[in-house]
Amino acid sequence: MNSIPVMELDSSTESQIKTTQTTCPYCGVGCGVIAHVSQTPMGEKVEIEGDVQHPANLGKLCIKGSHLADTLGLKTRLLHPMTGRKEQRQISTWDHAISSIANKFQQCIDQYGRDSIAFYVSGQLLTEDYYVVNKFVKGYLGTANIDTNSRLCMSSAVAAHKRAFGEDLVPASYTDFEQTEMVVLVGSNTAWCHPVLYQRIMKAKEERDLFVVVIDPRFTATCEAADLHLPILPGQDVALFNGLLQYLQQNGHADLDFVTQHTQGLEQALASSSTESSLESVAKCTGIAIEKLTLFFQKFAQTEKIMSLFSMGVNQSSQGVDKANSIINCHLLTGKIGKPGSAPFSMTGQPNAMGGREVGGLANMLASHLDLDNPQHQQLVQDFWQSPVIARQPGLKAVDLFQAVESGKIKAIWIMATNPIVSLPDADQVKRALEKCEFVVVSDICLDTDTTQYADVLLPALGWGEKDGTVTNSERRISRQKAFLPAPGEAKADWWAISRVAQVLGFRGFDFSNSHDIFLEHARLSAYQNSSLSQRADTPNFRYFNLQGLTHLGFAEYQNLASIQWPVWDKQEVHQVGQLFSQGQFSHADGKARLVPTVAANPIHAISAEYPLILNTGRIRDQWHTMSRTGLSASLSQHRTEPYCELHPHDALKYGLKDAELVEVKSAWGSCVLRVQFSQNMRRGQIFAPIHWNDQFASDARIGKVVNPVVDPISGEPEFKHTPVMIQPFYTQWQGVLYVREGFEQQIQTMIENTVWWSKIQTTQAIRYELADRRRFSDITGQIKSLLAFDDESFEWLNLEDQTAHISHSVVLQDGQLIASFYIAPAALLPDRDWVAGLFRRERLSALHRKALLAGQAMSMGNSEGALVCSCFKVGKNRIIQTIKDKNITHEKQVTACLKAGGNCGSCLPEIRGLIKACQTECIE
Repeated sequence: MNSIPVMELDSSTESQIKTTQTTCPYCGVGCGVIAHVSQTPMGEKVEIEGDVQHPANLGKLCIKGSHLADTLGLKTRLLHPMTGRKEQRQISTWDHAISSIANKFQQCIDQYGRDSIAFYVSGQLLTEDYYVVNKFVKGYLGTANIDTNSRLCMSSAVAAHKRAFGEDLVPASYTDFEQTEMVVLVGSNTAWCHPVLYQRIMKAKEERDLFVVVIDPRFTATCEAADLHLPILPGQDVALFNGLLQYLQQNGHADLDFVTQHTQGLEQALASSSTESSLESVAKCTGIAIEKLTLFFQKFAQTEKIMSLFSMGVNQSSQGVDKANSIINCHLLTGKIGKPGSAPFSMTGQPNAMGGREVGGLANMLASHLDLDNPQHQQLVQDFWQSPVIARQPGLKAVDLFQAVESGKIKAIWIMATNPIVSLPDADQVKRALEKCEFVVVSDICLDTDTTQYADVLLPALGWGEKDGTVTNSERRISRQKAFLPAPGEAKADWWAISRVAQVLGFRGFDFSNSHDIFLEHARLSAYQNSSLSQRADTPNFRYFNLQGLTHLGFAEYQNLASIQWPVWDKQEVHQVGQLFSQGQFSHADGKARLVPTVAANPIHAISAEYPLILNTGRIRDQWHTMSRTGLSASLSQHRTEPYCELHPHDALKYGLKDAELVEVKSAWGSCVLRVQFSQNMRRGQIFAPIHWNDQFASDARIGKVVNPVVDPISGEPEFKHTPVMIQPFYTQWQGVLYVREGFEQQIQTMIENTVWWSKIQTTQAIRYELADRRRFSDITGQIKSLLAFDDESFEWLNLEDQTAHISHSVVLQDGQLIASFYIAPAALLPDRDWVAGLFRRERLSALHRKALLAGQAMSMGNSEGALVCSCFKVGKNRIIQTIKDKNITHEKQVTACLKAGGNCGSCLPEIRGLIKACQTECIE
C-alpha cells in the first residue's frame, strides 16, 4: 500500500547552507525548485536550481526560474503598513490599518449594503490565502464581488470546461505530451510562455515521430520546430474547429460508440457549425490555405493520440468560451479524451490560477468546484463554514467591477497581489476608478506600483521565498511553496491580514494559526458531501475535485508533502489520476459530456478607416506580468530591453515608419508610445505588443491603456487579442542614452521627469535609460549639468559636444569610478549599450577607458555581441550568426557545442533555430 508521498526534510550538506524544496512563482507549469541559502558577510545569499524530483519539470528551469535569486532583496519592498495616498503616505501600524479597514467595511455595509464592497485578487496568491479571502467575502461579508486577475487569462477555459464536462478541470497530465502522436498548440507561444513544457514536447519530438501543429496569427518562436504552422486570421478559431468537426463527421472519423454512450448534443453542435461544412468556407474565414487546412484535418482524423494545448490566444477573446468548446467538441466527437496521450489541455498562465479555481476565486464560483447560483451548493458551503450569510448571486467580473467602482456603486475595494492599472484593458479607466473610490486597500510586496499610488491603506505582504502554502499547476498538481527567507520588516501573510479584519468585525472561523490549518479546512470542504468515483451514483454533489486523502495530514506531513495530483480519494492508497474520464464518466448529473453548439462570428469591434490595424498583445520570454519582479534582474532585462511593437515592413512603409524609431499606437480607448520593430513574422494588418511595461519602467508604455475592454459574454474574459488601432510616428527632436550607477538615481530624476519619453533598463550595477525629447538640442546641452545633479566637488566631469552634428557626450566619475554617462547623438552614432554597461563593473577606469567613454566608442573595434539571445550564457545575436556562417552550422545543438548558448534552460533554442534558417535562406539567395 502506498502512503501519502512526502518530500525529504530540509537538509544541507554544510551546516551553514539551508536547502529548501519549493515551487517557482511564475507560469502555470509549476516547476519545482530548490533554494540554497547561505550566510555571507554581505548577508544572505540565495542560489536556485531545478528540483529533479519534481514531476512537473524534472530539474529543468526556464530563464526566469533560473534567475529567481536576482529578484529577491528589499530594494523595492513595502516593509510597513502605510496610510494615505501618494504624497500623503505615512507609516502606520498593523492594528491601526486593520481597524481602519474593518471600520470602513462595516460603515459601507450599514450605509450602502454588502455589495458596496469588492475585492480584486490574484493567481499570485497561495491557495491558503485564496481560500481565506473567499471564505471571508462570500461567507461572511455576504457578497460575491470578489474577482481575480485569473479572469484575464483562464476564465473562458473554466466556462468551457463546465459546459462540456460539468466541472472545471483539465483531464490530462504533462506526461501525456510524451505519449501522444500529435500536439496541436492553439493560441500559445509555448516556447516563450511555458518554456519547460515546450522543451519537454521538443524532447519527445526528437525521440520519436511526433507531429506538431501551431495555430497562431504570428510566426512565433514556437513555430520554429513545428511541422505545420496555420497562420489563422485573428478571432477565427471557432470557424477553424467547427470546420474540423464537420470534416470529421462527414468523412467517417467520429467514434460513434463513445459519442452515443458518453456524450450529448452532437446534432446541435453540427447544426451550429454547418456554415463551415466545406474546406473553401473555412479557408475564406480563417485566411489559411486549403492545402494546409487539408493536411491539418487529415492528420487530426487519422492520428489516434492527440493533445490539443490551448492558452491565451483562445481564452482572451470575446468568443473565448466558444473557441475552447469548439476544440473540446472535436476531441469528444472522436473519443480522443480519457486515454493516454489524448485530451484537450488548457494551459494556465499563472502559478496558482488552478488553485484559485479550487477555492472559488472567481466572482461566479463557490469554493470546492461548487456553483454560486445553485441554492443546494450555497447551503452546503454555508453549513460547512457555519457562516452568518452566503453570497447568493454572482458578483461583478473584473471589467464590470472596476466600472462599478468608477460609477460609485462600489465604495471600498481591496486589491491583493496584482496591478490592475497595468494589466486590465482600458487601463486608464481603472486609474479613474481608483482615483474616485472612497476607500482603496492594496496588499503588495512593492512600495511603488501603478496601483499602490491610489491606496488609502497599503499593507506589506510576504513575497516568494517568505510565504508558505500550496499552489496547483495546470495538470492539477498540488505542490508546496515554502518559506526559506525570514519575513522582512512587518510583512505578513495575506491570509493573516484577512483573518485579522474578520476577527475585528466579530466573525468566527478565522482563528487560523498557520497555512496547515487552512489547507486542512480547504481539503475537508472538498470532501464534504462528496465521494470517490465509484460512489458517485449516491452523491448528488459529486466533484472530481476531492482531497479526502489529505484531510488528516499532520503538520509534519503537510510541511513535507510531495507534489500530488487531485483527486486524492484515499489516504492509504493514493490515486494519482493523471488522465480523468478514462471510464467515460463526466461531472454532469447524467455522467455524460456535452458537445456544445458554437457559432463562428466576427469580432465585435472591426477595423475602420480611423483604426485600420489589429493589435494583438502577449508575453515575452524573459519578463513576467508587470515586471515588478523580473524587471529587477539585469539578466532578464537584456533580451528585449524596451517596450516595443512588431509589424510587417509593408505596413511600416504604408504608414511612414522607420525601423527602431518611436511610434504612437492609438485606439478608441487610449494610446502609448513604443519602439517599432519590423518583422516578416507578422501578417499584414496586424501589430503585436508585449503586456509587461508599466510606469516604473517606461514613461508611456502601458499597452493596457489601448486594449479593447469588450469581454466574452459568458466568461467575462477581455479581448486582449483584437483591438482596432492606428499607428503613427512619435515626433521628437533628439534621442539619447543615459546610464547611472545604482545608488545615484536621485541625481538624475529631474532629467527623467522632464523628458517626454523614456524607458528604464536594469543592468549590472547601473540603470540605463533610453531617452527622447521634443526640446531643442541646444536647450538640453546648455542644461545638462543642472539636469544631472552631480554638483559635488567630488565628481569629475568629462564633456564632448558638437552642436552642428547634434552630438553631446557627458561622463561623470568619482574617485576614478564611472558614476554616470549621457550620450545624445543620431541613433547610428550612439555607443554600444553592453560595452558602456560593462564599464560600470570596473572598480577604476584607465586613461584609455576614459578616452573611449568620452568618444562613445570601445577601444577594440571587434564586433558587438548584438541583441542578447541566450540570457544564461550572455551570447548575442551577432556572435551566433557569425558562428553559424563560419562553421556552416545546420542544427541548434552545434551552436550549443560552440558557444554554450541553449545549453542550460533551452529558452533560446527556438530563436537559435530561426537564426539558422535565416542564415540558410541568405546563403540560398
